[in-house]
Amino acid sequence: MIDINLFRTTPDLIRENIKKKFQDHKLPMVDEIITLDKQIREMILEGGNLRNQKNVTSKEIGKLMAAGKKEEAETAKQEVVKINTRLDEINVVEKDLTEQLKQLMLVIPNIIDPSVPIGKDDSENVEIGRFGEPAVPAFEVPYHVDIMEKLDGIDLESAGTVAGNGFYYLKGNIARLHSAILSYARDFMIDKGFTYYIPPFMIRSSVVTGVMSFAEMESMMYKIEGEDLYLIGTSEHSMIGKFLNTILEKSELPQTATSYSPCFRKEVGAHGIEERGVYRVHQFEKQEMVVVCEPEDSMAWYEKMTNFSVEFFKSLDIPIRLLECCSGDLADLKVKSCDIEAWSPRQQKYFEVCSCTNMGDAQARRLGIRVRGENKNYFAHTLNNTVVAPPRMLISFLENNVNEDGSVKIPAALQMYMGGKSEIR
Repeated sequence: MIDINLFRTTPDLIRENIKKKFQDHKLPMVDEIITLDKQIREMILEGGNLRNQKNVTSKEIGKLMAAGKKEEAETAKQEVVKINTRLDEINVVEKDLTEQLKQLMLVIPNIIDPSVPIGKDDSENVEIGRFGEPAVPAFEVPYHVDIMEKLDGIDLESAGTVAGNGFYYLKGNIARLHSAILSYARDFMIDKGFTYYIPPFMIRSSVVTGVMSFAEMESMMYKIEGEDLYLIGTSEHSMIGKFLNTILEKSELPQTATSYSPCFRKEVGAHGIEERGVYRVHQFEKQEMVVVCEPEDSMAWYEKMTNFSVEFFKSLDIPIRLLECCSGDLADLKVKSCDIEAWSPRQQKYFEVCSCTNMGDAQARRLGIRVRGENKNYFAHTLNNTVVAPPRMLISFLENNVNEDGSVKIPAALQMYMGGKSEIR
């Protein structure tokens, strides 16, 4: 949600930003918001004047009654009744206009950072760095499900019977590897000074609408029937929601958290053949990093968090590249974002495993997350980045570490979490 003062003072900035996001259908909304805001302020001004008039008249009634001027006092009382009737009307109109304004402002995209490349969709994202040498072994790399099945580590058929498509049973060493990756990611971020959290796995609608756009909510979230609760699609939702309607002291910032959770997503839409298996599923687990900080520090934290991802994947010998998301690929709340893509030796291309995002003050405005200032309070900035999200990341891990005989190498960083194993076979 953008500061209403920008609509009052620099509406052309907002219009230009909408054009950069290729959402021209939202341009008329800017004028609608300006008109609604003006009407609301007129209502507020009229209401204030009427309340002052009511106070003056009420005092006058007391004086008239004391002077025995009952007829004049009665006339004044009728004037107060009229004022009260109008105040009730104003309250109803103001409430309706405010709700209309809020609904429009919720769909206006956040102002993107000047460094964001302009483009219509993800095909115009810009590669900004590669780390690690992408290799293709001399042998044919099996499909990730085939690697798992050879190690007796997955059961998709039973999961399909129990829960349907998009679910899986992991077992044995593959299940242990899955947990080892998450445990290593947890400790990696704790060593970076982040506080470890296990948050609620369900959140109320007031938090959902605070952390994401309506379009994202409809395509992602599972609603709990008969309850004001949604299953989280990422622990970022719970972690940012933790600060709902809070005023943070400067000394408390930055708040740095790394949170574990299962994640639940609808994953609406058809997907390609390479998204079979456990690439795109309804249930998975994730280690997240979340930062709440001073506005002037958010870009520095964005760089730090991106670098954490680079360091993490390098420690597991998984080649990655960074893609700067273009304007048209940014969700409406995002100021700046980059995708971290891991190398797939089997497909001989990169695919997304993480995404680092600076939300600016968008989530803070929706959720009321403020910092106590010397003269007045102001909104904090929020950022998030996936540390690791198996089983998708597990695909790249297996493809980059599988041997020709079907065994899988375990990098040194994970061996302590695998009972000292250097390979599984």
